[in-house]
Amino acid sequence: MIYSFLCLGCCAFAQQPKYLLEGRAQGTTYRIIYQHPTAVVQKQDIDSILHAIDLSMSIYKKESLISSFNKATTREIEMDGMMRDVVCRSFDINKQSKGMFDLTVKPLVSLWGFGPERIRQWPTQGQIDSVMEFVGMDKLKVKGKRLLKKRNEVSIDVNGIAQGYSVDVLARFLDKQHVTSYMVELGGEIKTKGRKEGGETYKVAIERPEGDVESSFVLSLFNKAVTTSGNYRKAFDVDGKKVHHHINPYDGYPLQNNIASVTVIAETAMDADAYDNVFMALPVAEGLKLANSIRNLELYIIYKEGDLFREAFSTGFKKYIQE
Repeated sequence: MIYSFLCLGCCAFAQQPKYLLEGRAQGTTYRIIYQHPTAVVQKQDIDSILHAIDLSMSIYKKESLISSFNKATTREIEMDGMMRDVVCRSFDINKQSKGMFDLTVKPLVSLWGFGPERIRQWPTQGQIDSVMEFVGMDKLKVKGKRLLKKRNEVSIDVNGIAQGYSVDVLARFLDKQHVTSYMVELGGEIKTKGRKEGGETYKVAIERPEGDVESSFVLSLFNKAVTTSGNYRKAFDVDGKKVHHHINPYDGYPLQNNIASVTVIAETAMDADAYDNVFMALPVAEGLKLANSIRNLELYIIYKEGDLFREAFSTGFKKYIQE
């Protein structure tokens, strides 16, 4: 699945300059386009915000708050506002997804080689079973601003939701600067607001199963967030078998199903980011049923049926496709 940004309808509807900010953060790149009479948002503003988020929730920074919580010597911490936002929303989505979205899969993520070190052979069933003792959101408890764990060995990984949250935080910063037209993208997580010059909405191109330009469609987004997740991302071979980074919290194994990718449109990038993990794990019919039950959320699925790629849409997804 490939995103591309389209610059359509550029005319003199609103004579506001367009500003572009680009950089690297969270192991990926960001790109922000906004319109405003003056350059009210600078690259250093964005970098400072993303650095603060890393100090809260990056498992790759030893000095981060989440790394402190994940130490075996720690049983509880006081969360900052950002971590509390993410953890509390994660509990909501865990409940709605019947446990498929789970922050406590971090030991499994590391066991399967998606942490700092790659693996050379498949984990044994015994290794998986020993780690599964510490997996499950019931091992965590939120008490006011405090996050507690029931076992010292419990650890969390918010990578399945924090990047989308980061996009929302950046969007809120733009809002505070009275920017009314923007597109924020970080690692493929996107949030838009307002319209571009000429009154056009922001456009995102989505590649369909056939993979050629003619088969792609364009999403027209107004005050929406969108993200895509696929089993081609963060995958590698072990013993001749493909290992995908989506881990099933119920059996401890990487997902093995016929879902190739999902695209989620939501009100917030945090929700789009989290739910794309859920829909990657569910059977097609079950995923569509869940998507159709959630207000202001739409889903597009690419899945394999034999040797062919098929696609499926939630009830309201197609209204975002530009004809």
